[in-house]
Amino acid sequence: GLGIPAEPLFRSARLTGMTCGGCVKSVTRVLEELNGVEKAVVTLDDGKAEITFDESAVSVTQLIETIEDAGFDATE
Repeated sequence: GLGIPAEPLFRSARLTGMTCGGCVKSVTRVLEELNGVEKAVVTLDDGKAEITFDESAVSVTQLIETIEDAGFDATE
């Protein structure tokens, strides 16, 4: 039968290296372009990304790598 879709996971990641609103937009964009990411909320003041995603489509490791590929440091 049809499985019940998994609840999206919600994770926060600490970001360093963001210095301006443009950085926030970049990180938000690269995360939201990832398959499986439902929503990314990145805040400059807190230096964090709050990511809602489907664990079956994308892993936390992929999220972190995507942020790092964009030129920022991220830790879970």
